[in-house]
Amino acid sequence: MRKILFGVALALLVGAFGCGEKKPVLHIYTWSDYVDPELIDRFEAENNCRVVVDTYNSNESMYAKLKAGARGYDLLFPSSYMVKLMHDQGMLEELDHTRLPNLGNIDPAYLALALDTEMAYSVPYTVTITCLGYRGSRVENFEPTWAMFDRTDLKNRMTLLDDYREVIGAALKFLGYSINTLDDAQLKEAKDVVLRWKKNIAKFENEQYKTGLASGEFLLTHGYSGDLMLVQGENDDIQIDIPREGSVFSFDDMVIPVGARQPDLAHRFINFVLEPAVAAQLTEFIYFLCPNTPSYEFLSDEIREDPILFPPEDVVAKLEMIRDLGADNEKYTKLWDEIKAGDAR
Repeated sequence: MRKILFGVALALLVGAFGCGEKKPVLHIYTWSDYVDPELIDRFEAENNCRVVVDTYNSNESMYAKLKAGARGYDLLFPSSYMVKLMHDQGMLEELDHTRLPNLGNIDPAYLALALDTEMAYSVPYTVTITCLGYRGSRVENFEPTWAMFDRTDLKNRMTLLDDYREVIGAALKFLGYSINTLDDAQLKEAKDVVLRWKKNIAKFENEQYKTGLASGEFLLTHGYSGDLMLVQGENDDIQIDIPREGSVFSFDDMVIPVGARQPDLAHRFINFVLEPAVAAQLTEFIYFLCPNTPSYEFLSDEIREDPILFPPEDVVAKLEMIRDLGADNEKYTKLWDEIKAGDAR
């Protein structure tokens, strides 16, 4: 009996001390390559926790997964229009500002453009501009215009994003309309433009356009500023420009979903990201601007002078943010279904 009791006691001691304390786990659901692993390691060490990162390739796929019942995520990084939709549907927690003392670091110029200017349920993570990326040595007579997708000499060497609001929005900007229009005639015009472009592109693509541009498989792509700048850093033949007709400007926000198991850790991570040196390191790592005013002094001169990360005022004036249109979103989804099914020959 004594041997049995001693064995039980020894097992309990090993369990208590040998295996160590069970650490809480923060589950993040975000875009690919969107958090610096070095910062993840630092956060884990400082908060005695583990961080698990899962990724998605579109706002819609993330939203669909959560609506289908996926649980267990503590922190999400959707674009603002999707954040608004999710908040209106009761999918997001209100933020506790007492646990976010670094909120004051958010750049007020960008915050004024946000959909949630009070940061009641979301905090800006990055600023993104949708751009054109192209191979400078192989695309002759490039012009910063959406009309590039009419170039038959680039047929099957171009991609458009697989995102209905981005693609239809590009066509609307090309035509001189708002990316949030509800005018049926304008939307019909935009559909016809996209169907015309579809004949020239290789495919609608959200992920592989980056590596395809880097390898030369694609010569011109429709993509996000940070993605394009990342591959540009590895190949200086890649050029980036914002179409002169205007483009999409957006935030990706940090939000906590209803039912998060680690809301305290989620708040801590948000506040950690808002530290100026951390925000600057993220900007340099992902090439998307973290709109954090005191972080700018930590950025290299090359980053501070980049016209994509810090565009001039006349360019900003032509940018527009995608807005959730409520029930009228159906107009765009219906149009997208028709575009996807349309003849691209």
